[in-house]
Amino acid sequence: MIKLMVAMHDSVPTLESSKSGWNSRESLKGTNPQSIAFDPLNSGRAYCATFGNGLWRTDDNGQTWSNIGKDVITSPYVMSVAVSSLNSWKIFNKVYAGTEPSALYTSNDGGDSWEKMESLNALPSSKSWSFPPRPWTHHIRWIELDANNADYVFAAIEAGALVQSHDGGKTWIDRNQQGPYDTHTLATHSKAPKHLYSSAGDGYFESFDYGETWTRPMEGLGHDYLFGIAVDSSDPEVVIVSASNGPSRSYVAESAETFVYRKDPDGNGWKVVKDGLPEPRGSTMMSFTSNVTTPGEFYAVNNHGLFFSTDSGSSWEKLDILWPREYLQQTPWAIAINER
Repeated sequence: MIKLMVAMHDSVPTLESSKSGWNSRESLKGTNPQSIAFDPLNSGRAYCATFGNGLWRTDDNGQTWSNIGKDVITSPYVMSVAVSSLNSWKIFNKVYAGTEPSALYTSNDGGDSWEKMESLNALPSSKSWSFPPRPWTHHIRWIELDANNADYVFAAIEAGALVQSHDGGKTWIDRNQQGPYDTHTLATHSKAPKHLYSSAGDGYFESFDYGETWTRPMEGLGHDYLFGIAVDSSDPEVVIVSASNGPSRSYVAESAETFVYRKDPDGNGWKVVKDGLPEPRGSTMMSFTSNVTTPGEFYAVNNHGLFFSTDSGSSWEKLDILWPREYLQQTPWAIAINER
């Protein structure tokens, strides 16, 4: 059974596959969801970060939720949440949550208790962090937990830095000036140790040495403002991204014009993908996830619906589900997958 959760503008749709199709329900209405993460150790458990309503946890696949961490996570503006895929704990994998203003919190007991990682805010670059629409503040847009090392954590500050920790968040390494400035989504891969993939407002970046050096392979990318990213679970050289000409073309359906690009090992750079996807005009930015248990399988979402690919992102099909009319004007911020 495949379970999908989507962070829509004002709710969390949950979908579960069955022999007869997809079953769906909606929860967390009115909470402004931003990020979702499943716990791979605990079937039914997931976390949702919301902008203005704190951090939430479910143990029944989104049927009921509880608001957690309020005694330590003092900002209600939780922008990101991530759960380690590596079984480093006996009962729960480690959970991380990021807020606005930028602060990072960790939990080793499934979200029952939290600790703030104070040293993040002592980084020299923190003085320059600033989110353009709200320049007096900034936030942790994305948390990536390395697919190969449980102690390696990457935090993408929107805007201003991609920083990393090699000890679970206790101490931090500041941004590399060669690297991305405005990472929206970061990926790592279990078959490509040390490889970082950054989909950023300042383009596409890759590192093969945990960010010590960076390349910016943009050949074929006709747009340099990137948001979503996913990597084929069986082939770390197959990457898909969503892109546009800037934020004004990305997040509001009336003015949006966005594209999906794909690159693979053929060495010919990025290529636009159109097969099975909605027209770029009127389409908000795609968010992606790859199925780690099924090679070549991706899921994607934007204002027009949910889409899936079984051929490593070369072609797509729309999921046959009810898509409420109000979703057509919304930008989904994240999609998460769990398969049991």
